[in-house]
Amino acid sequence: MASNESPSKEVTIVLSTLKEIAEAVIHAAEAGTLRQVLQQIAYVAKQLVQARYAALGIPGERGTLKYFEVAGMTESEIKQIAHPPVGRGLLGVIMHDREVLRLEHLSEHPRSIGFPEFHPYMDRFLGVPVQADVQLFGMLYLTDRLDDLPFTLEDQWMVESLAGYAALAIAGSQLSEQRERLTLLEERERVGMELHDGIIQSLYAIGMQLQLMQLSQPGMKDDLAKATRSLDVVIEDIRHYILNLKVANYEQQSLRVNLLDVLARLHIPETLTVNINAPDRQPPFGPPVVEAVCQIAYEAISNVIRHAHATTASIETIEDAHEFRMVIRDNGRGFNPIEDADHHGLGLRNVIQRARIYGGDVQVESWPGSGTRLTLTLPV
Repeated sequence: MASNESPSKEVTIVLSTLKEIAEAVIHAAEAGTLRQVLQQIAYVAKQLVQARYAALGIPGERGTLKYFEVAGMTESEIKQIAHPPVGRGLLGVIMHDREVLRLEHLSEHPRSIGFPEFHPYMDRFLGVPVQADVQLFGMLYLTDRLDDLPFTLEDQWMVESLAGYAALAIAGSQLSEQRERLTLLEERERVGMELHDGIIQSLYAIGMQLQLMQLSQPGMKDDLAKATRSLDVVIEDIRHYILNLKVANYEQQSLRVNLLDVLARLHIPETLTVNINAPDRQPPFGPPVVEAVCQIAYEAISNVIRHAHATTASIETIEDAHEFRMVIRDNGRGFNPIEDADHHGLGLRNVIQRARIYGGDVQVESWPGSGTRLTLTLPV
């Protein structure tokens, strides 16, 4: 249960401590992105009670963790752990019960489920919900003081005080990111309208002129027909781009739901079946990377529809502590990735460029008559 009274200390010392906590959180709130704010708050909590490890989790959908930022471990140590936390065990207790939990030995708690492979050993535990009124913004977890003693009531009081300030900092950072996303969506809407009302209409007019020229100049019929088909491809590319500007809510949906939204935006013929094998949970990276993954899936399936003459296609995602992969296969006619790349418009080049922006890589394997496989690899 939360402490009902402050530890017995001089009022001046208490006020000084609160002032230091407030200043530390204000500094953390200026860190920039929400993830950076969370990292800073976790670090402040660790320093405040001289803990070996501290973490700040943000709840996601269906009892999962949307963010989990750690202080006290290096990136390489974090990546060695078999899998990131998903909100079970003691982490879930704080999230669901929303009460402070202070333990001398965390392994003795009935809800303790142990640690995944390569996770450092932890014994002492202090968990505090980060909330304002009835709204839960996150959960602070601390383990093992540097002096190996159990966490005290004073430690609990200080972390509870920190959590109160942290709730305001997290709320402010989330509001700022929401405002930025709204501005981005409005700008995308404007660009989409300009593309549709301006460029596409002009291209339609050029297409009509080419069709009239086919009638008036029979000797150039084949060349003009080829030019018309190329123009149709460009128009379709721009139409797809406009649709993709109107993005889904990548941050609040699972990867599977986002990929299903991708398929919903495509005109998939009845002769083609597309299967998705992806987890119904939050992806291991932020909304910009999720958006890039979905755009790549869109481009790949769009190419299958246009060029592959396939009857089945699949999208499969695989992830571990170090790497995320998305494999898209089809059973179509295949192509030569070097000689026939131009037949796939700008799509393939866009896919490769999008992956490289986020430190990823794309491999395209295709066998004439036996289908195509595209593999996207991204660091986690």
